[in-house]
Amino acid sequence: MKTFMIERYGDPAGVRAGEAAEPPVGADDVLVRIHAASVNPLDLRIRDGDFKAILPYRLPLVLGNDLAGVVVGVGASVTRFAVGDEVYARPDKDRIGTFAERIAVHQDDVAAKPATLTMAEAASLPLVALTAWQALVERARVRPGQKVLIHAGAGGVGTIAVQLAKHLGAYVAATASTAKTDLVKGLGADLVIDYKRQDFATVLDGYDVVLDTLGGETLEKSLRVLRPGGTVISVAGPPDPAFARELGANAVLRLAMSALSLRTRRRAARRGVTYSFLFMKADGDQLRALARLVDAGRIRPVVDRVFPFEETREALEYVEQGRAKAGKAVVTMV
Repeated sequence: MKTFMIERYGDPAGVRAGEAAEPPVGADDVLVRIHAASVNPLDLRIRDGDFKAILPYRLPLVLGNDLAGVVVGVGASVTRFAVGDEVYARPDKDRIGTFAERIAVHQDDVAAKPATLTMAEAASLPLVALTAWQALVERARVRPGQKVLIHAGAGGVGTIAVQLAKHLGAYVAATASTAKTDLVKGLGADLVIDYKRQDFATVLDGYDVVLDTLGGETLEKSLRVLRPGGTVISVAGPPDPAFARELGANAVLRLAMSALSLRTRRRAARRGVTYSFLFMKADGDQLRALARLVDAGRIRPVVDRVFPFEETREALEYVEQGRAKAGKAVVTMV
């Protein structure tokens, strides 16, 4: 089958079209003919080898972390799906590879595609929507009346997180560039900080939750806008000991991860707030809950541009160069 893969880490030009064997289908797997997959910054970081220590993939590796498509085969123990079902999914971190014609995914990681969406729209959602859900619902447990700050409100995660936080009843602030302010307001943000003109850390105060998608200086400043007891959840900051335990890392890796985040955690503790690193995980039940919100009109995907499958490498470059105006870039196979 046709795929886009990497044969070595750290080479942007190393992403190439290639042929791969048909995926084996386990007893609990569904075989999906992929209609569309979206591009995420995670794909670029995997390509560059940023996660070699914690995600020891075997090369060559087919890239791609989320999909929408049609079930074309099921394992002997599959009970939730049948051939012909339209589905969407984020495969488990150990079974990525959605820049391909077909993929086998465990049934627990798959959900019925939102009925109101096209395949391209549905493919834009799994990774970013699960990230938003696991940050705001599962970890922060956002409640009505709380104040939530979403960084990069026009980005892939940001566009969904703004809508989800608003659905949860929060007062939502977001950062965005001048050109994207109206879009983010249209998604439901109560306040949009134009980061080109204002420093959010001098404008905001007393927030319960910050979802950080940028890391670095933005993460450090985010600690300052929290109320005592508040939390920063970051998908771009240094990994913390809780993530190391969740990953099942060995003692050396646990120590290294703890050291990476020690400075941030100490700064947070001095302010009476907490820092938490999030590495999103696959979850079909959460995708089902998100599909209900989509079909009820509570959340809508934001698709910036759609590329044909043969231009997957160009789609990766498009995202890497920051050319997307808002939301996600998608590649379509069908």
